[in-house]
Amino acid sequence: MIGDLGTAALVARNGSIDWLCWPRFDSDACFSALLGTRDHGRWQIAATDASAMVTRRYRPNTLILETRFETATGAATVIDFMPPRDGNSHLMRLVVGERGHVDFHSEMILRFGYGTTVPWVTRMDAHTLRAIAGPEMVVLRTPARMHGENLMTVGDFTVAAGEAVPFALTFVMSHEVLPEPVDVETSLRATEAFWTEWAGRNQIDCPWNEAVVRSLITLKALTFAPTGGMVAAPTTSLPERIGGERNWDYRFCWLRDATLTLLALMNAGYYDEARLWHDWLLRAAAGSPRQIQIMYGIRGERRLTEWEVTWLPGYENSKPVRIGNGAHNQLQLDIFGEVMDALHQARQGGIGPHEAGWDLERALLLHLEEIWFEPDEGIWEVRSGREHFTHSKVMAWVAFDRAIKSAVEHNLPGDIARWRELRARIHKDVCDNGFDAELGSFVRIYGTRELDASLLLLPELGFLPPEDPRIRGTIEAVERTLSVDGLVRRYDTAKSEDGLPGDEGVFLACSFWLADAYLMLGRHDDAVKLFERLLSLRNDVGLLSEEYEPRSRRQVGNFPQAFSHLALVNTASNLAHYRKPAEQRSEHSVAARPPARVLDPAK
Repeated sequence: MIGDLGTAALVARNGSIDWLCWPRFDSDACFSALLGTRDHGRWQIAATDASAMVTRRYRPNTLILETRFETATGAATVIDFMPPRDGNSHLMRLVVGERGHVDFHSEMILRFGYGTTVPWVTRMDAHTLRAIAGPEMVVLRTPARMHGENLMTVGDFTVAAGEAVPFALTFVMSHEVLPEPVDVETSLRATEAFWTEWAGRNQIDCPWNEAVVRSLITLKALTFAPTGGMVAAPTTSLPERIGGERNWDYRFCWLRDATLTLLALMNAGYYDEARLWHDWLLRAAAGSPRQIQIMYGIRGERRLTEWEVTWLPGYENSKPVRIGNGAHNQLQLDIFGEVMDALHQARQGGIGPHEAGWDLERALLLHLEEIWFEPDEGIWEVRSGREHFTHSKVMAWVAFDRAIKSAVEHNLPGDIARWRELRARIHKDVCDNGFDAELGSFVRIYGTRELDASLLLLPELGFLPPEDPRIRGTIEAVERTLSVDGLVRRYDTAKSEDGLPGDEGVFLACSFWLADAYLMLGRHDDAVKLFERLLSLRNDVGLLSEEYEPRSRRQVGNFPQAFSHLALVNTASNLAHYRKPAEQRSEHSVAARPPARVLDPAK
């Protein structure tokens, strides 16, 4: 992934940009080959020698991608980046010769509207091409000789050692004037300086710094700078099972990410970003408590209508391709707890005045008092109807618990006695109905014997202390029944009805949660072993998707996934940093960390 804090592009190992929504994360894609074929839009710059050896990396502490092609005649690198946006949005590529000479071919297939619309291309001068389709326009500037061929823009060129061939693709609305040229090499230096300075402010010091910094950069890149909202992923419809239909649009902002996001950013020292996310959260949730949603658009939009792109065959023929997300109008009780917890943690971290959002929070609690006992669709957004999910009820308990703590610790007005009564009532309800004594474990849904990985969060949320036998039994039951090759499924899709056919991979965030749970039980070695196993699943440039398929040993689901990288950062903090999210949320002391030899990432 490369990006400019407004949108992001995905670059394949063969030098092809196969996904780009312009000008925003949630705009229509102009390169959609990721979900179809090359004819649905892509831009490939690659050596013409099909036998070239290809390697790639991010420049250290940046979002600048380098793809190196080594052939029998020489070596050259394609440098891909998007300068942090200041006005227009630019996609830049610089081909740099390192040794000998290498022949390259550039093939750009622009298709606006998710692969449907062929633009009208005009040559403006010897080095400038303009492509227009309705309201959208892109301008390509390069000294390489490009020409039209079969509704594509193609060109061949050779780069020798010490030479550099720049390409700058700029998005502009078609009614606006042609943008001024930008110097690619100057932009590259500025982009490198921006990311290096930003990454250098990380305060999490642990044996896995490289993985933590890469995750933090990824989270920053998934942030829409004008509003502070963070998308769950820059993609839609990458399947949770290859060939299946569990394909969703994740280019939106989920309230359930709020607490993990704030803690990850604050603990790493990124208070400006945490404050912007906090402010986005307050704006998005503002309004009638009865109309609060589980997710919003990057500017706080509420209408996220789901529809299917019938002309795209999907990633490896995984249909349907969905735009929008129908889950936005579900009832999910957990978001009340997440909002209350996030705003409480913000107060604890000194973000904004203590009273910020308090009137909204009190209104949310009044509404939650009326509905907490109702069934809902739960944290995993099932499409099989509402149930009494144990995790949902626990998060209702969290909402009142954090309200009490905020009111007491920050001298805020509220009906504390009433909240305490409700907190106790919900706690008893969960213990009476969500715990199976025969299993020795909490269960996914009241009255069933099914398990759910979200139950791993109970000690971290402070619902019960880690030493409670019900917590230990739950963690061991999840480990025993939902584990696949040591990694964790959200729930058993063969036993738990969720309204969808087929199976899915293991959920990476849940596997990080298991590592956190191990740590809270004092199982340090197990926590470190699992954490390092998860790090080994990252792709060659350190990125994680939503899920992993152990049988085929490949990542699945939308990519890269904020939830996975948030979990990575927070688990690293739990394992090695003096500020532990598990302690911050639960207010229970996590067992002292193990000796340095256990934490050695080389072992």
